[in-house]
Amino acid sequence: MPRVLIIEDDRAVREGLRLALRRQGHEVAAAATGEDGLEQLRSFRPDAVILDLMLPGMPGLEVCRRIRTHEQVPIIMATARGDDADVVVGLEAGADDYVVKPVRARVLDARVRAVLRRAGGPPVGHGAPRTEHYGDLAVDRAGLTVTHRGTPVALAPSELRLLLTLSASPGQVFSRQQLLEAVWEHSYHGDARLVDACVKRLRAKLGESSERPRYVHTVRGFGYRFGVRHETRSEVR
Repeated sequence: MPRVLIIEDDRAVREGLRLALRRQGHEVAAAATGEDGLEQLRSFRPDAVILDLMLPGMPGLEVCRRIRTHEQVPIIMATARGDDADVVVGLEAGADDYVVKPVRARVLDARVRAVLRRAGGPPVGHGAPRTEHYGDLAVDRAGLTVTHRGTPVALAPSELRLLLTLSASPGQVFSRQQLLEAVWEHSYHGDARLVDACVKRLRAKLGESSERPRYVHTVRGFGYRFGVRHETRSEVR
């Protein structure tokens, strides 16, 4: 049974979400503040977190950053405005997805199940090599681990799935909508901010700059592609 932690200060919303997810078969814990939520994160050990951005005391963005410091548990932000700049900041802070309040129970359940599937990673085909090497980057598709220059890289579920999707077809250009469907399972016309924020986080964890990325390249007007940019002698420090 999936375990979901709700961090939401509005009691009516919190109880409504708790009841809705329980009816969908989830085990649910709830917290009214960020501080209590972080404490329950350690004791409850959820499979996914639903996090309100507007919390009393410790802001939701800070809670998100603190979770990402030690945990790669999927995080779904709950926000009152889908066009708010806070959504972009929250995604860049480490959230995997977001929903706009008020949210319907079926929509929330679908988003929770989607992030849980992403956490499990895509299936590995028979005969596929266990570890693939791209320059200094090693991707273990079976073990769902990534190392860069021999150092393990801790990736959130959406970041890992994005890397696995792009690296499965080096050189192929993926539109943002294709990535939304493959990584986030958003079959409708989705929010490109999810993709752009995830690319930014992935590049940062791989030690890349957006100006001269080595692995995840922007194809302006189209989307993104994966490919190793080899450094010239003058670029090597």
